Amino acid sequence: MGIVFENVRDLDLRETLDCGQCFRWKEQTDSSFEGVVRGRIARVRMEDDKLILDGADENDRGLWFDYFDLGLDYGAVKAELSAIHPTLAEAARYAPGIRILNQEPFEALISFIISQNNNIKRIAGIVDRLCENFGERTGDSCYTFPTAERLAVLSPDDLAPVRAGFRHRYIIDAAQKIADGTVDLESLRALPYDEAKTSLMQITGVGVKVADCVLLYGLHRLDGFPLDVWMKRAMAVLVPGLEPKDFGRYAGIAQQYIFHYSRTHAELFAEKPSP
Repeated sequence: MGIVFENVRDLDLRETLDCGQCFRWKEQTDSSFEGVVRGRIARVRMEDDKLILDGADENDRGLWFDYFDLGLDYGAVKAELSAIHPTLAEAARYAPGIRILNQEPFEALISFIISQNNNIKRIAGIVDRLCENFGERTGDSCYTFPTAERLAVLSPDDLAPVRAGFRHRYIIDAAQKIADGTVDLESLRALPYDEAKTSLMQITGVGVKVADCVLLYGLHRLDGFPLDVWMKRAMAVLVPGLEPKDFGRYAGIAQQYIFHYSRTHAELFAEKPSP
């Protein structure tokens, strides 16, 4: 049992699944990745231009097509972004296989709440423990991401095994506001961007950057551009004078190219010795 997508271009699994936009994929010894998406387990690998999902149900073909954003022509996107600035063109060539995933919105919300002041390895560990303790077991050793309703009835103390520290109360507040309809995640897909961001920021612990991450990675708002101190510095060095709005409808993809290029070219950010 499995699914094969033919003629897949502009997709590198490691670049896409290990770039900090998602936290539940585990690379295997054969360079495939195993993960759980919307309760479905799959092992994903590339063979030439084929994307192969071992163990996936053919009935879920549409889900996986959307998840890997296979309907968007990333070649055309790169051409559009490359015309904006020569360094952005170089960054796009350097990481041609990054795609923005279509993640489940609540999972993205909780994951990026957890991401605050954290590194990718620790975020993944916290997310794993959250799923193991409050998700549903699926397969031999995998767990679904817990629902908002499951988490909403808990207290911050109940999350002690997750070891997320001060973020426990943020997780509970987010779950409660989603479960009771204070924030309707699906409705945010159609709202003007700033209104969608304001709605998310009703949740305790969701600031500007987390809201931008949720809109980009959880709701596929490709005009979103998460901006922190590191990205501000990367922008100043790589594309001086430009602002997120200058990247247009695919700003979120531009952000990924800039982020990947900057973190793999540390020499560009080394302190210059004083004369």
